[in-house]
Amino acid sequence: MAFNPADAAADESDTRVSFIPLEANPEIMTTLLHNLGVSPALQIHDVYSLTDPDMLAFVPRPALALLLVFPVSATFESHRLAEDALAEPYTGRGAEQPVLWFRQTIRNACGLMGLLHAATNGPARAFVEPGSDLARLVAEAEPLGPEERARLLERDPALAKAHRAAATQGDTVAPAADESVDLHYVCFVKGDDGNLWELDGRRKGPLNRGHLEEGEDVLSQKALLLGPGRFLEREGADLRFSCVALAGSFD
Repeated sequence: MAFNPADAAADESDTRVSFIPLEANPEIMTTLLHNLGVSPALQIHDVYSLTDPDMLAFVPRPALALLLVFPVSATFESHRLAEDALAEPYTGRGAEQPVLWFRQTIRNACGLMGLLHAATNGPARAFVEPGSDLARLVAEAEPLGPEERARLLERDPALAKAHRAAATQGDTVAPAADESVDLHYVCFVKGDDGNLWELDGRRKGPLNRGHLEEGEDVLSQKALLLGPGRFLEREGADLRFSCVALAGSFD
């Protein structure tokens, strides 16, 4: 499978560290999450369609997070800049926030950022095993503001080691850490407030895309319309979209 993260990424002026891009391979992504401390009760699943109920049925429900991989096009960049121009920089910190958001300053780490956002928000956080590297990272990150969180990720050796091990085991030859790629990950989660949140470390902060009812997960019809459906509308001619979901394990 092709390499799907891109960072066109973290503002290069802010980038202090570069990672090897992570292949959008569910097995590799699952291994990375487990190595960081997510319970084996969860795994990453391919999402083969966002519109066909029979194909969506292959993903165990509820789905706890959806990662969308999409082309960083001029259309997307124009939309991002216009939307961000109206937003104040995010300054949230602490456990009272509905989501835990990480600003991305590590080049080519958008796949890792998507996985961190998926595993540390909503119901998925209950599956982070106590005493694990990820549990420690969450405890250290939650009281910090966005800039301090970004620096925490840059300096964390366990995170870098786990990512490097995963990124070098894909089906295709791993590109160099400083190589430019044109695809990017974003993550959709259902926050503690019941809203659908779009989490992208390149944005000014987490984006509330609308309320989901009890029983509606990130693969519900409403969530798909509010989240990835909008990307598909803007970029419908480009077929390089793909999705994976964090959900219950088949094992």
